[in-house]
Amino acid sequence: MPLMKQGGNKILLSGVKPTGKPHLGNYFGMMAPVMSLEKTHDSFLMIADYHALTTHQNKEELKEGIFEVALAYLSLGIDLEKTTLFKQSDVPEHTELAWIFDCITTMPYLMRAHAFKDAEAKNKEISVGTFNYPMLMAADILLYQTNMVPVGGDQKQHVEYAKNTAEKFHRLFGQVFSLPEARILSHVGIVLGTDGRKMSKSYGNTISLFASKEEIGRAVMGMVTDSSGDRPENVYALHALLKPKETLEKLYGENKGNYKALKEALVEDLESFIAPLREKREAFASDRSKVLETLKEGGARAREKANETMKTVRDLIGVNL
Repeated sequence: MPLMKQGGNKILLSGVKPTGKPHLGNYFGMMAPVMSLEKTHDSFLMIADYHALTTHQNKEELKEGIFEVALAYLSLGIDLEKTTLFKQSDVPEHTELAWIFDCITTMPYLMRAHAFKDAEAKNKEISVGTFNYPMLMAADILLYQTNMVPVGGDQKQHVEYAKNTAEKFHRLFGQVFSLPEARILSHVGIVLGTDGRKMSKSYGNTISLFASKEEIGRAVMGMVTDSSGDRPENVYALHALLKPKETLEKLYGENKGNYKALKEALVEDLESFIAPLREKREAFASDRSKVLETLKEGGARAREKANETMKTVRDLIGVNL
């Protein structure tokens, strides 16, 4: 594989935890917007397998989750000359830099993190990994001299923590990191699931990005709908991700109150959207070794970039003799 072309573009980093098969919420909420920036940024797409360990500790599930994320991005057509697809665990500099950040970060500062507060509010026994999560994420971001991190509004704090940590490191040791900025993907909005809530694996209301037509049909025809209006709003919300507003206004106007017909139309449109992606995924899945080799090559490329940063970091903190 040729090395990624460096055309002076700004650097983008995006991470996805491998905690199950990608669904439509993942695609429209994060994957598609990130891929749309590929032409104007040097992109690092990270499969955040070490982050996943805070909640997923089953070996086989994690391995398959990693493979599924890689399959998804390859099936969606990322340009491997411009984009580096890699596993976090293939770049040990992530955990090395996270430890250095741990050593300059106070516990009260980490206790203000949203993830810690949420876990504490649920009276959970909180793992050290969950507590230190923001420092590993800061390392993820800063290793690559990242300029932009596309996130949802609820993830903005992680980028702020990374930026604050870089500034503290600079005050203590000297300049090395680019200061990242969050790119809030507010225009995407929340992708609704089959029950009208945000599409999420934890709610069990997802539609797989590579679902079969039968799976699409079962999910859509089983969607919870409010029968008080002229149209099922959650059905319309999913449909609006696939069709122009003008087209939908005509369709829904002609089928007021006929929820079955509207759901059937959504099934057909989802199948038209998903079928080509499903075929590409099946082609990549048939050659597992090639997918794993792509990840290995991406890891080597990412590590080369990470080492450029870590050489300076090690010099600045005094461990290089």
